[in-house]
Amino acid sequence: MPTRLERDSLGTKRVPAAAYYGIQTFRAVENFPISGLRLQPEMVRAYALIKKAAAHANGTLGLLPSRHASAIRRACDEVLHGKFDDQFVVDVYQAGAGTSFNMNMNEVVANRANELLGARRGRYTHVRPNDHVNMAQSTNDTFPTAMRLACLMALPPLLESMQELEAAWTRKARQFAGIVKAGRTHLQDAVPVRLGREFGAYALAVRKARAHVEQTARALRELNLGGTAVGTGMNAHPRYRRLAIAALRRWMRCPLAPAEDLMERTQSLADFSRLSGSLRAYALELIRMANDLRLMASGPNTGLGEIDLPAIQPGSSIMPGKVNPVVPEMVDMVGFQVLGHDQTVAYATQAGQLELNVMMPVVAYNLLQAMHIAASAGRVFARRCITGIAAHRERCEAFAHRSLALVTALAPAIGYLNAAMVAKESLKTGQSVHELVLRHRLLSPASARRLLDPARLSRGVS
Repeated sequence: MPTRLERDSLGTKRVPAAAYYGIQTFRAVENFPISGLRLQPEMVRAYALIKKAAAHANGTLGLLPSRHASAIRRACDEVLHGKFDDQFVVDVYQAGAGTSFNMNMNEVVANRANELLGARRGRYTHVRPNDHVNMAQSTNDTFPTAMRLACLMALPPLLESMQELEAAWTRKARQFAGIVKAGRTHLQDAVPVRLGREFGAYALAVRKARAHVEQTARALRELNLGGTAVGTGMNAHPRYRRLAIAALRRWMRCPLAPAEDLMERTQSLADFSRLSGSLRAYALELIRMANDLRLMASGPNTGLGEIDLPAIQPGSSIMPGKVNPVVPEMVDMVGFQVLGHDQTVAYATQAGQLELNVMMPVVAYNLLQAMHIAASAGRVFARRCITGIAAHRERCEAFAHRSLALVTALAPAIGYLNAAMVAKESLKTGQSVHELVLRHRLLSPASARRLLDPARLSRGVS
């Protein structure tokens, strides 16, 4: 492979001649052959926006020659359009704080800017990675700012997915509004409910989870850009911060603002932990809903069999005709993974010392990955599962009439002990609660029919 010779503060090293990245990126590739995982495209786009905003601010302030500023901005625009995606090669598990990733961006932008100004890659004749592309910046303010912007970029698809899932549950709630079924608590018989009410409760849970995610994400709009190394703003012009954030606000079309305290924002990753915690709560709800569907669809002949899930693929390589609840199973696995991502974010959040938490790259990767898979799982859950659910009305209503918990409705009329006696005898003999109440002359036929009507009992209160 043809190479070129580059120099940094540690010495010289040969770098692939065709690469837009440079010596510091190449050192990171050599030092960290860990996972083959890369930070998500949102991080690349967010960082390119930051470098563009910095060039704009420094050019406006007269600190960066206009030719250099223009070339940097043009190079950043090309990065934003995905032209150099293959040049961001640093592993997720890299040097603390994300310095390697920051330098990867600095070198790619610098080399492309030099090309635009007529110089060859690796020469840095006009634009240098540290002096020009990284002017008025530190990894310690740009990386957390990029994390915030990247999460804000990933947020709309997640919220749209959650909205779609809520809508799917709501449509099914209306469709199944009149279907009475046995309620269950502790996996034992409970008083009757409506299938539609169950599904409506799922819809509300998703709506609340969505509101929680939105609320925790708002804190990400406050940026510590301009704080440089430790939040004091050293080496940045006093007006740089305002100019750069104003540019980001325009380009992102988001109400971004300077942080109340640059040092606090540089020290703390708590905002990311809060967002991750809201994803954890959502994942727990998804797991619960998926498991409920697996129970209700169990069978078809030896389980509850109250609903049918869409048959979207064969379920067994050996048992002909078997169809499994594959989408809820996938949702469970995604939920478990989101919980794992949140645990990593939590450990990393508490791992900072003094002026900086250096664990940012692993937080960025895990949080964005959780957002991505939660969004995808929600869409598939809605489209490939919930939308196609069919209910077995007769089986649901049969279970409702056989539920021992119907005696709950009798307690005010015949007393708790008499109701318990009826429940035990029904379980022992197989006779229905209705039959036993009449046999023991505890109620008149009309009163028994009214009190033990599952449809009436399942209406609930408004």
